Amino acid sequence: MATQGERRRQTRTALLDAAAALFAERGVAASSVDAIAEAAGRTSGAVYDHFGSKEGLLFALLEGWVDDVAAVMSAELVTAATLTERIGALWRNVSDPAVGNGRWIALEHELWSYAIRNPAALARLADRYREAWRGLGLLARDEPSEMGPAVMGPAVMGLLLGLEMMRRVDPTAVTDDLAVSALVVLATSEPIHPTEPSRSTT
Repeated sequence: MATQGERRRQTRTALLDAAAALFAERGVAASSVDAIAEAAGRTSGAVYDHFGSKEGLLFALLEGWVDDVAAVMSAELVTAATLTERIGALWRNVSDPAVGNGRWIALEHELWSYAIRNPAALARLADRYREAWRGLGLLARDEPSEMGPAVMGPAVMGLLLGLEMMRRVDPTAVTDDLAVSALVVLATSEPIHPTEPSRSTT
């Protein structure tokens, strides 16, 4: 007979699996708590008990996948000797992750779309991305770049997700070589310092 702890773990897993399927099929906004609970064979109360809200369920789902991807990526980065190899490992784990059944990045885009309309979710997403930016900002640690981690992290993340999005639109347009080359160029570039606009003396 399953213990109470085992039953809770089973319920949590069932809810996460159901949410992953519905979010991918319908989007976050169109997936109600009741629909997720029904698909999992649980009650809506179980969703609130385990995750607090649909938003909490979405973040838990993505954070679990990200943790799994990070573990795989960390193992690859240990053996990566150059920036190009590090960027290649990063790109592979975003464009073709070993976990998430191909849904991870699609849900990242869903989360962004949801968060820009929900201030509480946006604040939580910002905290999540700032943590990721810090790690990405260290990719070029051995390269002669003047771009500090605080600048490089958001820039690399933006280009990385943009390239992945374009690859979904047309896989032939964004090859692995193109993506890695673009990311390496960005990671080793120097920042552009804004200058004062020239003033007319006439």
